[in-house]
Amino acid sequence: MVNDSDDLVEQLDRHLSSSNQAWLFGAGISKGAGVPLMPLLTARVRALAEVTQHKVVLDALFNDLPSGSHIEHLLSHLADYATLAERAKANEVTTVRGTKIKASALTDAYKEVVGWIAETVRWGYRDGGAGEPEAFGKINKPLVTIDAHNGFVQALFKTAQAGLHDRRGPIRLFSLNYDTLLEDALALSAVSYWDGFSGGAVAFRNHQFGEEPPGGYRAHIVKLHGSIDWYLGEDGKVWRLREGDAYPARTGRVLIYPQATKYVATQRDPFAAQFDLFRRTLSTTADNVLAVCGYSFGDDHINQEIESAMVAPNNRTTMLVFYSEGGGWAECLSKWRTSAWGKRLYVATEKGLYVGTDEPYHPPADGKEYDWWTFAGVTKLLNDGAKEFL
Repeated sequence: MVNDSDDLVEQLDRHLSSSNQAWLFGAGISKGAGVPLMPLLTARVRALAEVTQHKVVLDALFNDLPSGSHIEHLLSHLADYATLAERAKANEVTTVRGTKIKASALTDAYKEVVGWIAETVRWGYRDGGAGEPEAFGKINKPLVTIDAHNGFVQALFKTAQAGLHDRRGPIRLFSLNYDTLLEDALALSAVSYWDGFSGGAVAFRNHQFGEEPPGGYRAHIVKLHGSIDWYLGEDGKVWRLREGDAYPARTGRVLIYPQATKYVATQRDPFAAQFDLFRRTLSTTADNVLAVCGYSFGDDHINQEIESAMVAPNNRTTMLVFYSEGGGWAECLSKWRTSAWGKRLYVATEKGLYVGTDEPYHPPADGKEYDWWTFAGVTKLLNDGAKEFL
């Protein structure tokens, strides 16, 4: 290893205490909390559909999709077909493999699937692997826990950012997850945050595309794929509501809606506004840090947004990626490491710390692996510093 390997580890710590930073979280940060990853969530939804009239619709659409497709792909496919069916004279659509489906059946299936997702994510699910029995979380006996998220929030805001919040802007937390664990952990740690809504237990979305987020908060949380507590009202407004409330009147949950056609105008499309915030954060010309945890880089849309920003000649964002290379390198990560901006890409894996195309600095002793790429490992990193792992 080159002589500056210790300095690179120190740089990792300095970046994590940067006064201008953002985070991108994927499903991996909630797996340990009892929220299933996408393959298991997909299997759970298909199992729930087995005894309903929606099984025929879901099976037909999954037959259209490539192998390995998951529930988000299905929802996009459902919405696309529903839009086509609603425009068609017969009010139905024929799938690629020849199944005819009515628009109403597609719409009903979409609402049911989103409801199953929300129930599973909110209360948790365990598939019975690793010698444990299968378990289904319920409102009176949830499986989901918040300890790991509480620990992370405490480490980020009470340790790594100690003394900085009076002279810095908010930390921006971008999440691809539907669960509310990050928001709940922020509240439980008394960290003020903004999420685009105004109100209390019942809140209305008042942030629109192109607007600047407000100041005065320690965190901004931006749910890029929606949330289990978002609902679309009959008048086109987006609401954040408590589970079980009968008011206000609504047309369905707002989760990973694939297009803006259901909204009155682009300005009222929450996903356009969310991605606008992500894009602007990445595109800043000031020194900036984007840390990524729990994300496997399987979303091309997200990857394209990151790459488009990072290749800009005046971009000064440094990326810190916490990632397991056990399943191989994501194609985009391999590409980015060899790019012109690769020296601004730090990847902490179980094998060491990579910077650009260099081999890993500080590889672990034979037979050992680092866990600093995990959510718990990142929390320890924030609390104790990188040298505690070496």
